[in-house]
Amino acid sequence: MEKRVTFRNLLVPYLLVAAQLAVTLVFFIWPAAQAVRQSVISEDAFGLSQHFVWLDNFKRLFGDPLYLHSIEISLLFSAAVAGISMATGLLFATAADRVLRGAALYKTMLVWPYALAPAIAGVLWLLLFNPTIGILAYALHRLGYGWNQLLNGNDAMVLIIVAAAWKQVSYNFLFFLAGLQAIPRSLVEAAAIDGARPLKRFWTIVFPLLSPTSFFLLVVNLVYAFFDTFGLVHATTEGGPAQATAILVFKVYRDGVIGLDLGGSAAQSVVLMVIVGLLTVVQFRFIEKRVVY
Repeated sequence: MEKRVTFRNLLVPYLLVAAQLAVTLVFFIWPAAQAVRQSVISEDAFGLSQHFVWLDNFKRLFGDPLYLHSIEISLLFSAAVAGISMATGLLFATAADRVLRGAALYKTMLVWPYALAPAIAGVLWLLLFNPTIGILAYALHRLGYGWNQLLNGNDAMVLIIVAAAWKQVSYNFLFFLAGLQAIPRSLVEAAAIDGARPLKRFWTIVFPLLSPTSFFLLVVNLVYAFFDTFGLVHATTEGGPAQATAILVFKVYRDGVIGLDLGGSAAQSVVLMVIVGLLTVVQFRFIEKRVVY
């Protein structure tokens, strides 16, 4: 029988959620409404004059080949970051679930990168891949590959993907480890007694039981890649070279703050919200069908 919490005073539950509702309203709902409003007006850089232009900002936006290119590289970037960070986090969680000695140290070391801000993570990897002094760039040069993210757009994209995925691995690791530890050992042991090899046990028993965790992390990682990687891109490539890494969230900043195209920037932010919303709907509509709770 389901138990429900009851309050004698009807105002108590509303007071308990008032702080969270206020934060959501001030930092999420109100800015989103302001972006929608500004996307249908034309305003000068100083905000002294403005007039209603309907959907002209959106028409101009989708007629710009650079913006369409930004959408393409954003989808590539988000898919790569989500895939690499989730696969690596699952690999480390599987290893941590088996470690007997030094397990606490192993887990602590894996969690540390999540404490870093995206911009700091970007700077760390920028130093490692620096064409002049970077250790990884030097190793690639020794292998015959002339790495230079300042001139090669593909190198720059690989740099921000690696940095963003590395930053998110710790988050995925924590959730996958919790999911693995929640799986009854008796199921895995029974499969082992029946002769199933470790890889077979993982794909037929362990991984299906992790489907709720995997689905949750897929949504979170895609949202992270679309919204929370601005600082990383700004600190590493600044959208270059030749706008090869100008993902949507960075292009909103560059066109609005640097280019002073306030209406176009607001329209971009609205499109970004719509894209992420559509991706989330698609995930819940199709991918969740494969999730077993």
